[in-house]
Amino acid sequence: MRVACVGTIPHVLRRLVALLATLVAVSAVALAPLQAAPQQRRDYAAAAWTILPPGENGSLTFDRNTTDQAKLYDALTPLFGNITGRELRRTFKPAPLGASVRGKRERPRAGVTIARDSFGVAQVTGRTEADVAFGAGWVTAADRGLLLQLIRGPARVAALDVPGVDPIGLALSGKSFVPSAEAEAFLANQLDAVRSQRTVGPKILTLVNAYAAGINGYYRSKGIPATPFTANDVVASAALIAARFGTNGGQEAQNAMFLDALEERLGAADARRVFADLRAANDIESPVSVPGSFPQQFPSAVPAGSVVLDDGSFTGVQLSPPAVASNALLVGKKRSATGRPLFVAGPQVGYFFPQFFAEMELAGAGFAVRGAVFPGVPMVLIGRGPDFAWSATSSQADNLDLFVETLCEDDLHYLYRGQCEPMRRFFVGTVKAQGQPDQPITYYETTHGPVVGYATVGGKRVAISAQRSTRGRELLSTKAFYDLNTSRVTSAKDFVQTMNGVEFSFNWFYADDRDIAMFSSGRLPVRAPGTDPALPTQGTGDFDWRGFLPGSAHAQGINPPSGAILNWNNRPAANVGAGDGNFAYGSVHRNDLLRLGVAARKKHSLTTLTGVMNKAATQDLRAVRVWPTVRALLRTGSAPNARAEAAAALLDSWQAAGSSRLDRDLDGKIDDPGAAVLDAAWPRIADAVLAPVLGPLVDRLAALHPRSDDPGPGGSAYIAGWYGYVDKDLRAALGREVRGPYSRRYCGAGVLATCREALWAAIDAAAAELESKQGAAASTWRADASAERIRFVSGVLPDTMRWSNRPTFQQVMSFSGHRPRS
Repeated sequence: MRVACVGTIPHVLRRLVALLATLVAVSAVALAPLQAAPQQRRDYAAAAWTILPPGENGSLTFDRNTTDQAKLYDALTPLFGNITGRELRRTFKPAPLGASVRGKRERPRAGVTIARDSFGVAQVTGRTEADVAFGAGWVTAADRGLLLQLIRGPARVAALDVPGVDPIGLALSGKSFVPSAEAEAFLANQLDAVRSQRTVGPKILTLVNAYAAGINGYYRSKGIPATPFTANDVVASAALIAARFGTNGGQEAQNAMFLDALEERLGAADARRVFADLRAANDIESPVSVPGSFPQQFPSAVPAGSVVLDDGSFTGVQLSPPAVASNALLVGKKRSATGRPLFVAGPQVGYFFPQFFAEMELAGAGFAVRGAVFPGVPMVLIGRGPDFAWSATSSQADNLDLFVETLCEDDLHYLYRGQCEPMRRFFVGTVKAQGQPDQPITYYETTHGPVVGYATVGGKRVAISAQRSTRGRELLSTKAFYDLNTSRVTSAKDFVQTMNGVEFSFNWFYADDRDIAMFSSGRLPVRAPGTDPALPTQGTGDFDWRGFLPGSAHAQGINPPSGAILNWNNRPAANVGAGDGNFAYGSVHRNDLLRLGVAARKKHSLTTLTGVMNKAATQDLRAVRVWPTVRALLRTGSAPNARAEAAAALLDSWQAAGSSRLDRDLDGKIDDPGAAVLDAAWPRIADAVLAPVLGPLVDRLAALHPRSDDPGPGGSAYIAGWYGYVDKDLRAALGREVRGPYSRRYCGAGVLATCREALWAAIDAAAAELESKQGAAASTWRADASAERIRFVSGVLPDTMRWSNRPTFQQVMSFSGHRPRS
């Protein structure tokens, strides 16, 4: 197996600059004279605001729209929860339907008009649907042309699930990728599948082809010698979204080896119980977003079809989990000060320049939509219509499984349904880099999917393959977005039914002037009895998937009795099991920060709800939710010395003040010394709780998921399962109520005094470390805020922002009316 390597930032610069040289060598776009805007259907929004840093301009010719939104985004952060109407208007940009035009209108062809607002967001108006799609392609090439060219080849790697090649890393490496005819045929099969969808299929294909024509038209108008964009490029772009953001799973091999190590330490029966504690697959205390029970993804009592790999035996590719930082705060009309639902929500796709998403409005021929578009996909994926808004978060629903293939003859043959079958060799294409030899990429696949590696089971060699439920089907989800873009969705009920057609694993959120709703989508496998989703499955055919979960079994809700729908990648509803790579559905979750903020008021306005989001965005979850429990146990005895007590007192003060990690004066240090204490103490606290049972395997557990998902340049933080481990076990030690208790006591091996001594030792060791590095005066200890600042990947843009744990693209919306309802 040949694997492409990720290049360095200088390679990225050279690649981007080379593309820039072509772009800046051409003249400016010929613009048509300013004319009256075409009549728009009514906009029912009472308030419509968005943000997408760093800015709409994604070219290397910097202008006012390159970083204008980053400045707004960063200006909101230090306000914590204190948001007023003035601050809302100052830190978001207006997002009406109907652009407030800056300058002249552009007419790339008859039937297509493009106008831009002061933030550079384009309004595309078309006479026909094809005209709208053509204009969307034209704007995509203008606003994200560099990124589009960089990802179009590597996106095919995502579509094929090529083991060991990160498509985003390949795109930013400065290398080019030339796909094979075999890869192109794989993508073209999706076009045939869409074509067979009767009425809507031909419409989708018309949009796809017109969109590609718009991209190519822009390049021709500029004299850019780009390889023509094709329908296959659209398929690949959709696959990149599905594979990077809408796929979950693939950690089963690492889980299985950890379980094998646990069995060696604890014995088989105890190891299984401890493994179940740590997985938190269905912790009754974990927060949910909507009421109701939707049982799925649970392990069988006797998982005879699951396999425990020999510890340390797996060699191959460890699949990376998707980033999860999106959130959604929806308040229904009974909890709203205006009597209308409130919507503060957005997805997190990382901080890049050029940003992956762009913002666009599509109007005419039934289109009435504004929001985020992904380069290469001809419709708005997250956004608003005339009288509703929608958004998404990663659901972490498990739609990718590893299968253990029994080898026969050699490493390239496997046993399936009683027959010895050959693996298929797939030639994906060639990576090219100047001054380096061509690098062909190939992999082998079984009936389940690509072979990601090899391992042993009881000393016998096996192959491991990966099966993704959406592989080769990504474009089939397009119909749902077509319905959203063309306002065919007219109610919360329509929305739920529509989003059931999306096969990617996401939680979807909706609000109009009357209702709020959520639906958790995905082509989710129904696993065979006798399997544990956390472990690899026998690949002989006896335990293959048994179909897919029907729409009625997906977590969903409309206007819940609580009056709110809150999600920050937490469990969507009761009895939704955790995916194999998700250990975070425990008793403490960052969604608690949103829940506490919303519960603080009986009724909310858009400003107070935005304040809840922004306050949570800089809070340290460990201080808010876990430290009080730790402190309660510490208070059952005395501190070992004054230094440890002083450190604990700093944490008390910080927690009482709101636990914010803000650096308001921009001196490069977090304002409160409590942050420095907790940063130094947390790994020691976590180990003090679990080490009495796990011993040296605490480090192995941390390799599966970190002790703390700390703040950093990527933004997302605080979604580790260790917070729940500490909270739940220490509450049990204190004799407090614990629903769904663990199978044993961990801290101090169940002895309170021993647990307390270990926790005090952790606090004192942290204080000693800070004292040695920063001096004896505890009030002067500080954590480094500069290291946490958000940086835009690629390194081309030098700007940074304060750390904030919030979505990349965010909408703040409310509606005062609605089209006539049938």
